[in-house]
Amino acid sequence: MNDEIPVKNVTPVKVHKPEGSKEAKKYTPRSRIYVRAVQGPLENFRRLFGFFFIAIFAVFPWIQYDGHQAILLDIIDQRFTIFSLTLWPQDLTLLAYIFIVSAFALFFVTTFAGRVWCGFMCPQTTWTYIYVWFEEKFEGNRNKRIKLDERPMDADKFLRKTAKHTAWVLVALLTALTFVGYFTPIGPLFIDFFTFNASFWATFSILFFTVCTYGNAGWMREIMCTHMCPYARFQSAMFDKDTFTVSYDPTRGEKRGPRPRKLAHTDLAEKGLGDCIDCNLCVQVCPTGIDIRNGLQYECINCGACVDACNGVMEKMDYPKGLISFTSEHQLNGGTTHIVRPKLIGYFVVLLVMVGLLIADIATRIPLEVDIIRDRNSLYRENNDGLIENVYTLKVLNKSQTEYTYTIKVEGLPEYEFIGEQVVTVDGGEVFSLPVSIATDPYNLDGRVTEIYFHVSTTDQDGSIVEVLEPTKFLYR
Repeated sequence: MNDEIPVKNVTPVKVHKPEGSKEAKKYTPRSRIYVRAVQGPLENFRRLFGFFFIAIFAVFPWIQYDGHQAILLDIIDQRFTIFSLTLWPQDLTLLAYIFIVSAFALFFVTTFAGRVWCGFMCPQTTWTYIYVWFEEKFEGNRNKRIKLDERPMDADKFLRKTAKHTAWVLVALLTALTFVGYFTPIGPLFIDFFTFNASFWATFSILFFTVCTYGNAGWMREIMCTHMCPYARFQSAMFDKDTFTVSYDPTRGEKRGPRPRKLAHTDLAEKGLGDCIDCNLCVQVCPTGIDIRNGLQYECINCGACVDACNGVMEKMDYPKGLISFTSEHQLNGGTTHIVRPKLIGYFVVLLVMVGLLIADIATRIPLEVDIIRDRNSLYRENNDGLIENVYTLKVLNKSQTEYTYTIKVEGLPEYEFIGEQVVTVDGGEVFSLPVSIATDPYNLDGRVTEIYFHVSTTDQDGSIVEVLEPTKFLYR
């Protein structure tokens, strides 16, 4: 038995320490990262993806469906409305299925393509890039922003900083208003907030999320990704050697170093140089401030900014692109990436099963809920006619968004007298409380406890019967 621990040789990768760099000398765990703007296919795709989800986030609360807000997550009334679907606390299994499907979808995507959620879809990343865009507009490019922060405060610096922070606050406020609009009607919310008529909790929520957005996207930025987000810590457990991640090819890139532009790619080996010219652009464009040439790091969010930056340099040098690329460890070591593999198939199968269960739960969901509450003051009573009465309170919950008329009957007793309304009309999404009494002759009762059923039914718009049979007890003696 071999007791030796296998050691992986990571040479020739080396830690990049640029000579004469002031930023490197004064670096601290929270040195401000000045992100350099980059152009390229991945950056364009990331922006398009980000704008798409921002548009969904901003537009969905304003959509009206069948006379009401299409998406309204009313926590106070404990009612989630999603177009024609209304979810109640009783639909906990449905909500659980939604969260499980989302989790396994994330696991599947992460196993296949690494942290693309973080780089392309995460709100933290999207809003951070929005704030960086305002920085560039008001303070200039990366070098100008560095010089601006180094110089003493003057009128120009004050105006630029004021304009930037004003834009940040406005974006944060608009974000907070939109987000809170998912939990309360958004139209009245905007009007009430700007006319100072909003409720305390609505105002508090808006101000709270404004501060959070401003702080996270404006100041904390990569700290959220590297120190606070739990996904950054456990996502590596889903990686394998076939996962596509942003990686640097050390075999091709080393030995790195500057060289004249006239030096042909075919002459690099003769000079003892690799393809990397040590321009440091891959570090400057990284939103988390890492050097991808040092290998895969948990701070990497797979945004692909370094890929576009490096490919741009390779194009100018007339070198082959792909020195930094989305690739797998197997492919990086000269092997072949196995896209179809047991781990990925397992996640996909489980994802399909959970999606199927979610669809089945929605399809078989009965838009009617009946709760029965017995009278706590007395177990039973004998009326003037010698009949035994039990008192109940029926709570009929119309889980649909359409008004329905329900018919109530009792099963389990051969003869009975129903004291109360047997036909009730309940608005969509409302709960109707109905006190009723059931009276029967003692000779119809087999013992002290008789199991009976309240049968509540209605006819759906498509002609189908919607019914619920809710059991309860009829007590005597």
